[in-house]
Amino acid sequence: MATSSENQTFEQLVQKLVPQSRVLRTWGLAGGSSAAMTALEIEEPDGQTRRMIVRCPNDATLKRNPGAAADEFKLLQITQSLELATPIPYHLDESGGIFETPYLVIEYIDGQPEFVPSNVADYLLQLAVHLAKIHTVDCTDLDLSFLPRKANRCPELCRNGPAALDESPDDIRNTLEAMSPLPQRNPAALLHGDFWPGNVLWRADKLVAVIDWEDAIVGSPLTDFAISRLDIGLIFGIDAMDCFTHHYKSMVSLDYTNLPYWDLCAALRIARLVGTDLAKWVGFFRPFGRQDITEQTIRENYRCFMAQAFERLR
Repeated sequence: MATSSENQTFEQLVQKLVPQSRVLRTWGLAGGSSAAMTALEIEEPDGQTRRMIVRCPNDATLKRNPGAAADEFKLLQITQSLELATPIPYHLDESGGIFETPYLVIEYIDGQPEFVPSNVADYLLQLAVHLAKIHTVDCTDLDLSFLPRKANRCPELCRNGPAALDESPDDIRNTLEAMSPLPQRNPAALLHGDFWPGNVLWRADKLVAVIDWEDAIVGSPLTDFAISRLDIGLIFGIDAMDCFTHHYKSMVSLDYTNLPYWDLCAALRIARLVGTDLAKWVGFFRPFGRQDITEQTIRENYRCFMAQAFERLR
């Protein structure tokens, strides 16, 4: 619950957005690693209620990209124009007049991440369909110059750190180094950057939104695809990953020669993100009813994923 001072700030914001409205309630939202998020429920002058989210990029994000709020706002405008399942961007403010740091206001979408789908096959199909929609956007006439461009080299090769999952880091790194840089085999595309089940909202078994676009870049679709494959494999098992892979490949015509490379890059990435505390990462899934996800199942699926990648490189 917001403090009295924070409530006054949100009231000021709401009056700027929808004059003569009032804030009914506010609550913090968890899950965003790059921004503080607060949900607002307001009553408009005609008595209708509406919800929205205030996103304030954190200090680390702004240090890396001072224009993070503006970039995310602009990208959401573009994804809305493309009719992708994303939140509507309502407002951007970099003036420092209400909050000291830049912020944006976006649509609150009624939905939640789903880790126990009633129909796994349909769930995987919907994930593949939406990722395919993102990757097949025609970027010819889009101004995506504000997004980073991903080089044909695994960025994890420049990062180090202890990792609970990294059981053969030297093998992975040596393999990636030997293959880098990759030849350009596919046209650059719009990438979400972190398309995994935790960044997808569902309602009544339907995918209603892809959220958290702060890692969006322009690059090879295989980098995004590999991240999604691995996360699905760790959470739902290798068979589910293979099903998702089959759906995606049937919809997106690409040269998949370098997929094993990006699979290994995704393996290094998730190992870095998990860090040394695999138990904490496993614990994330408990509130979602996934007591079956354990350190052992994660390690087993991770090993199988890497084994497949190395096998395809032989």
